[in-house]
Amino acid sequence: MGKDLNYAMLLDCYGDLLTDKQRDIMQLYYYEDLSLSEIAENENITRQGVHDAIKHAEQYLTEFEEKVGFVEKMNAFRTIMNNIRKCAESVEMCNSKFTNSKNISQSTKEIFDYIEQADALFR
Repeated sequence: MGKDLNYAMLLDCYGDLLTDKQRDIMQLYYYEDLSLSEIAENENITRQGVHDAIKHAEQYLTEFEEKVGFVEKMNAFRTIMNNIRKCAESVEMCNSKFTNSKNISQSTKEIFDYIEQADALFR
């Protein structure tokens, strides 16, 4: 069973919607990088029980994302913010090369500040 790290993102967003046991097992598997056998030993269940718990939790997380779509929206938001950052960097570079306008510099500084504030929302 290979790890799909997209589930770690889904776990970050929707983990509180799982049962405590499912969330604990998923955190051990995805965050602590424990093997199925190690988790089974820690949780006093069989390796197959761990496997089943992970598969069910992954299914639930996928269903939550299909219904809510928060991770997809968050990824789209980050892409947009990165594009805005690149545009602001380009404007600042052109300004420093050609006009050196304080108004343009101030505006690009404000854009970078807003980008940082938006990025902080998802940390």
